[in-house]
Amino acid sequence: MKKKGGINIFGFMVKEEKEENRGSVEFEVFSFTNKIWRLASHLELHKKDFSSERGLRRLLGKRRRLLAYLAKKNRVRYKKLIGQLNIREQ
Repeated sequence: MKKKGGINIFGFMVKEEKEENRGSVEFEVFSFTNKIWRLASHLELHKKDFSSERGLRRLLGKRRRLLAYLAKKNRVRYKKLIGQLNIREQ
């Protein structure tokens, strides 16, 4: 699936859009979610890696704060983003 001549990344981020919107709340939440998934899979293999677990908690907190900000500013964009990323509403 291609959009605007770019590569479709994770169903809704297009490569050109990603480069243009690096500072947007949606992109930040998207990148935090990818990092969270990578760390979670790492921690399944390495259960005693407590420094990575701490990093995971920090990322979860940052993502939670960004989602709270987005929910307060624009509820429609928030609902669309959590639907696309398949994360639960807080």
